[in-house]
Amino acid sequence: MALLYTSDPERGRIWRAIFADEAPDIGFVDPSESYDPASIRYLAAWAPSAALIDSLPNLDLLFSIGAGIDQFNMDALPPHVRVVRMIEPGIVAGMVEYATMAVLALHRNLIDYGIARKHARWTPIKLVSAGERRIGVMGLGNLGQAVLGALRPFGFPLSGWSRSARAIDGVDCHAGEAALPGFLAGCDILICLLPLTVETRGILCRDTLSQLPRGAALINVGRGGHLVEQDLLSLLDDGHLSGAVLDVTEPEPLPTGHPFWTHPRILLTPHVASMTRPDGAARALIANIRRFADGQPMHGEVARDRGY
Repeated sequence: MALLYTSDPERGRIWRAIFADEAPDIGFVDPSESYDPASIRYLAAWAPSAALIDSLPNLDLLFSIGAGIDQFNMDALPPHVRVVRMIEPGIVAGMVEYATMAVLALHRNLIDYGIARKHARWTPIKLVSAGERRIGVMGLGNLGQAVLGALRPFGFPLSGWSRSARAIDGVDCHAGEAALPGFLAGCDILICLLPLTVETRGILCRDTLSQLPRGAALINVGRGGHLVEQDLLSLLDDGHLSGAVLDVTEPEPLPTGHPFWTHPRILLTPHVASMTRPDGAARALIANIRRFADGQPMHGEVARDRGY
């Protein structure tokens, strides 16, 4: 049995060494070398082509090299191929750091102070306590729960929304479409950590964002496809929203001349909120292969009918 790796070559060199040292029974190959397609049972990739998938007759598992799987064409996968997203401590740690940074930047008015600095205005803003700033997270999987756990010590009132019911200590949890308006009405800062699916594409639109309290702010660390860009811009320009921190866009990279580059109430970063650490990712993947071989549940396996 062998793993075919088709992503970043530098990361691949690290993975190859770890596989050789810690899992020598699992072959490690990449497209630059000759291999028998029939020997490949595992594929680690970002966006494999349908032709590649079709060339691997004994493929059992498709591993995403990142936390998301929306880049996969599920229709091109044989029904028996199981899909696994990356669950690796570095992804969670990075997202926690980024989301905490973004929340505190919005909470402490850094967008407004940045605008004031450009105009040489010394204008203190009345401080709002953390206990008066309500934080809501859309998406209550591993990342969402970790972010909420990191924000709890600051004293923010915390709420969460997901498509299916969850129970999290210290978090006011909402579930399903009917509960979305009530959740949004209680968010001064909204964090999107949803998976991108057919149902969630465009969920950050005028209809939903206008249900946030006037002066609320948005943090999108999910996917660019969650956001209807013009709706955000309109709500920022009319003052309903006070700011946005965006780490994801559609497309990526963001084109030159796009209004997100220059809008004074948008803080923009180039999809860097969290990144997999090569060593941790390789070991997480090896552990999942071991679980699969032993007939045990794999961490991060995707329900293909739901898309997450």
